[in-house]
Amino acid sequence: MQSYPVTEVSQRYREIFENAAKEPILLTEDSQHNYVIMSANDYQQLMQRLAELEDRVFGQLAETALKNSQMIGTQIFTVELKRLLG
Repeated sequence: MQSYPVTEVSQRYREIFENAAKEPILLTEDSQHNYVIMSANDYQQLMQRLAELEDRVFGQLAETALKNSQMIGTQIFTVELKRLLG
């Protein structure tokens, strides 16, 4: 992945954006990577992949919670509720 100092963006913007169309570009400020420039298509694909991974993780968490739950039937719940409410 290529990187450019932020201070060079105005002089090299054409080169930077041409390269960003091919792969993400890092922009540095004070020798640290602070910004990323990438094509809108790459960004949309990244966001889609992130959403898919989040869905998968949350689905796995829900399955685990369901497997580990100690659910009781409605009949037992109703009897206990009536007992507690007197």
